[in-house]
Amino acid sequence: MAQLPDFANGTINLASARHGARGIYCTDEFFAPLERMLKDEPPIFLPAEYDENGKWMDGWESRRKRVPGHDWAVIQLARPGRVLGFDVDTTFFTGNYPPACSIEAAYCEGDPDEDTQWTEIIARTPLSGDSHHFIENADAQLRQKVWTHLKLHIYPDGGVARLRVYGAAHFDWEKVGEDEEVDLAYLFHGGRAIAWSDAHYGSPERLLSPGRGINMGDGWETSRRRGPGHDWTIIKLGHPGVIERVIVDTAFFKGNYPENCLIRAAYLPNRMGPFGEDEVKASEDWKVLLPSQKLTMDHIHEFASHVDPEFGPLTHMRFEIHPDGGVSRLRLFGKVFRG
Repeated sequence: MAQLPDFANGTINLASARHGARGIYCTDEFFAPLERMLKDEPPIFLPAEYDENGKWMDGWESRRKRVPGHDWAVIQLARPGRVLGFDVDTTFFTGNYPPACSIEAAYCEGDPDEDTQWTEIIARTPLSGDSHHFIENADAQLRQKVWTHLKLHIYPDGGVARLRVYGAAHFDWEKVGEDEEVDLAYLFHGGRAIAWSDAHYGSPERLLSPGRGINMGDGWETSRRRGPGHDWTIIKLGHPGVIERVIVDTAFFKGNYPENCLIRAAYLPNRMGPFGEDEVKASEDWKVLLPSQKLTMDHIHEFASHVDPEFGPLTHMRFEIHPDGGVSRLRLFGKVFRG
């Protein structure tokens, strides 16, 4: 995977099929269906693989256009959200990539129709073959708007391996009652992994994903630690809150689960973006929310009585695993703080 630009750090992929994004319509998908463009796995190339329409390609690919116009596709985002930028990935598309693209966005309750109002958020941009194209949504006003659908235009035709949409899920916190328990770190409540020590086998973003993990690959797993120390990730909550209950799920991690875990936390309401080295270093001294707890393999661990009841509100937490290993899901249940 290519190195992410600054605008993508601490975001989620709103075009992730695993999280619920779907292709709604495209003008043409003769060589490869639209749904492949939203797959979470990196694209692959199978030199000897052909189907009835020609070469099998891992992405969305239209036929060669012999009339005026261009191809385009509409996708529904996994959740309504704010969009900070894109990766238009043409990996393995070498002689069949589109020379340019543009992107529009819309907000609508159902599927878009002929009356839907579209807003251009990325103007026509040159593309090259077999490459990642990281394109930032540089308009400050458009970055604050919430969208539900995107329209990707390719000029005039060709193939795109993956479309990744970097942003943050939108959740209406005003609808959450004062005494209602809610997962403050949930991905679709705006929770984000903003820093980590290691993500060799899986991103810490997966800790915050919906449901239970489907296999050992659906979680955060670090490489084997051969020296002193431990692994960690820093999570920014979707909303300030008071944590009352923690769930650590090691589903499918049997020979590679951590020996124990610990959670530190802090109330930093003015800190919104990714952490730098100094901030990561400072997190080592944050107050302990959940003292060290023993973990077991392939198990849902619920900690309530061990959570510090006097901690108060927090916005960020540091989840430490000792010494290394994999965790499928992390849930931080509590009540919103509106102070």
